Order: sequence, then structure tokens, then C-alpha cells
Amino acid sequence: MTNEKNTNEGKSMSDILIVDDERDIRELIGDILKDEGFNPRLAANSEECMAEINGEPPALIVLDIWLKDSKMDGIDILKTVKRDNPDIPVVIISGHGNIEIAVAAIKQGAYDFIEKPFNIDQLMVVISRAMETSRLRRENSALRRQDVGMAAMVGSSAAFKGLKAQLDKVTASNARVMFTGPAGSGKEIAARYIHAHSPRSGAPFVTVSSASIEPDRMEEVLFGRETTERGVEPGLLEQAHGGFIYFDEVGDMPLGTQSKILRVLTEQQFTRVGGASTVRVDIRVISSTNKSLGDEVEQGRFRQELYHRLNVVPIAVPSLEERREDIPELADHFVEVLNREQGLPLRHLSEDAAALLQTMPWPGNVRQLRNMIERVLILGGEAPEIEAQELPQPEDRAAEEGRVVLSAGLATLPLREARELFEREYLLTQINRFGGNISRTATFVGMERSALHRKLKSLNVVTSNKAGARVAHLNGEDA
Repeated sequence: MTNEKNTNEGKSMSDILIVDDERDIRELIGDILKDEGFNPRLAANSEECMAEINGEPPALIVLDIWLKDSKMDGIDILKTVKRDNPDIPVVIISGHGNIEIAVAAIKQGAYDFIEKPFNIDQLMVVISRAMETSRLRRENSALRRQDVGMAAMVGSSAAFKGLKAQLDKVTASNARVMFTGPAGSGKEIAARYIHAHSPRSGAPFVTVSSASIEPDRMEEVLFGRETTERGVEPGLLEQAHGGFIYFDEVGDMPLGTQSKILRVLTEQQFTRVGGASTVRVDIRVISSTNKSLGDEVEQGRFRQELYHRLNVVPIAVPSLEERREDIPELADHFVEVLNREQGLPLRHLSEDAAALLQTMPWPGNVRQLRNMIERVLILGGEAPEIEAQELPQPEDRAAEEGRVVLSAGLATLPLREARELFEREYLLTQINRFGGNISRTATFVGMERSALHRKLKSLNVVTSNKAGARVAHLNGEDA
């Protein structure tokens, strides 16, 4: 069934309907399209045209404006197609063309207008561009349908609940949001959550990877371009019209582009590279950064006015170490996602594995956790539970013998100081693992709550609120 479906989809993508009352022209276009690998269908009048469309909608229509002996002219057919099959691109041709007809056809939704006698190469360029635009539109629609799944917010810690509460407050507005937080913490997931729950959820969500686009191509990628050879090529801003544009790591955007983006935010319009006409857009802007943009402004690397326009609603996305309680839930979520997307085994964390994950350092944050779970599922067995020994272990062979691997610094300390340092780090890790809950920590470590409080006091460990969660830290350090 899958192969048959793919074959049919491939056939429909090359299926072009040519509608022209002049037999020589429609057959000429048909022969040329055959040579280019397309499957042309021919219609001489509106009745044949509508019968072909109703039988099986084509991927594209080449349509003559004036049709002899027809109940409908080309504009009438165009209106009907755009009403019933809005995704089919229509290229208008006419031997009686003038600017008024061209404007009327474009207003009714035609992709382009070509006047007879036309150049075959020009016609093929327009057809190829129209087919590519149609394909991208379908792919974007499919991606938008996946956005809700991609925007899944997983967690139950206080830090996570605080973040989600902030997101829920801004979904309905049109305010610009700037996410701050370390790389891999889930800033784009948070942006997609806003999109999926906003009034613009059915419109595009376009990501601009500021760090990965070559600086000398940034303006062309964002604003699009116009050339004699290729015509109009829309940029990312134009593709985001009506929806969201997300500037990922906006601090890496070139200074020259920053000034032009500022103008777009102010005027909601821009000019394509090489073009003269103004393009108006309606977009909601979300940005993210793992830099201190305040410092970047002071260093002259980021424009202050742009920073203030983007930073209307600042939201901090917590690191994974600030929401250790969520690690088992996130791990189970990634197992389900990887099972659904890649067919990897559907397994669950054992208690020991969950405890180990909650005590590990996570410099790569949520992204690192997902990668680790994927690696374990690929390399591990089929047992229902993921055991602690399947997770990455210290390279020292002492770990295989159940021994603690000492750092060089710890190994050089006297026993009393080493024990104090170990107890401090151990209890800091356990308290943060349980979201600052002293009772749960005491139960896990096997101490009476009052005894744990005394021990923490002697070790100079305190807890305080950060991002809506209780966080353990040394007294005198910022939470």
C-alpha cells in the first residue's frame, strides 16, 4: 500500500492541465512538458477543463484567458479553481493580454501571467517556479500540522510550571517575546508552544537560524530577492506573513541586518534585495539568545533600539539542572517520541537509572538528555526497563567495581575536608534533584529531617527561590 501511495503522489506532482482553445498551442506546450518529464493533460474549452479537474485535480494548470465556444472564460475558471482547489497554482496565458487582465488574474489568485507569443524557456521557468512554490506550501502545511506535537511541554517541577504560566499569559497577545537561557534548554519548543496556542496557530512558524546563515546572505534569506532571470524569490519574512517568525540566537545577527530588521518591526514592510516595490507583512516576532544582550549592546555588537523592541516580554527558560525533578518525565517522553518516529524500543527508566540521570551534570540541557536516551535505545537491549549500567559511566574502571572515582582535587585533601566537600556536593545535588523538598531528600538519604537541617547548617547550605522553584546553594552565593 505504501509503495502504491507514493507512486500516485509522484504521478500527481507531475500532472499539468493545459487549457487553450488553439489546438496547436496546447499540443506544443504538451509535447514540451512531456520532454521535461511531466504528464500533460489537454482541454480545449471550459467544459473539458472542469471535467478534468473534477476527475482528478492536477498539480498545476496552464490556462488561456480567452476560450472560444465555452460557457466560462479563463477568469471564471480561475475563480472556481481558487474557490474549490486553492492549492493548485494557475499560470495564465493570453494572446490578447494587457495590464488590466494581468492585474485581474493576479488578484483572483493566479501564480503568474504570460502574454502570447511567449518564449518557451520563459514558460518553463514560470511552471517550474510555480510547482516548487506549491510543493513548499504543502510541506509547510504538513510541518504546521506537526507543530502541536513539536510544541509539547513536558514537566511538573515548580520551575517548569512557572515557565508554562508565563507562556500561557502571552499566547493570546501579539507581544514580542525574548527567551533567554542556555543552549539546549528548549527555547524553540517554548516559542512553538506560544504559536500552537495562539490565534495564529494555523499560519506559518518560520525559524531564522541567525548563527548558521552566512552574514553576506542574511538579507537575501530574510527579505528575498528579485532578478531578471529568476523573478521574485520570497524570503523568510514573506513566508512568515500572517504567522510567526522566530529569530534563534538573535545575538549572532550581523549589525547591518539588525538595522533593517528594526525598520521592518517599525514599519511592517521591506524591499526585496534587487527589488523596488514595497512588501507589507503581518508577523509576530519571537527571539531567543544565550548571550547577555545587555553586554552585547554595551560592546557595540547589538543595536540598543532593536534590543528594546524585541525584549518587550522577557522570559527566562530554566536549565535542566534547575528542573532536575522533570528528568524522569522528560526521559519517558523522549522514549515515546523516538518509538513513534524511529521505531526504537518502548522502554522505561528503572528507579536507579532515573536517580543517576537526576544527579548527572547537564551542560547540554534537554537536548543532551534526548541525545542520551536515543543512544541508549539504539545500543541497548529490549528489556522493559533501562538500567543504570546502560547509561554513560565514568571512563575509570573503578566505576565498574562500584567504587567512587575521585577527582584530582578531592584526592589531595585531608579526610575531614574531603568528607565535608563530598557531603556538601552530595546533599546539594540531592536537594536540587528533589526540587528543594527537604522531606523527600531526607527520606532518600536516610536521615531524620531535623538531622538533615543541622547537617545543612554545618555545611553552610541553604535553599531559596529561583524561577519559582526551591534551589539549594551555599550561603552567600546567588541562587
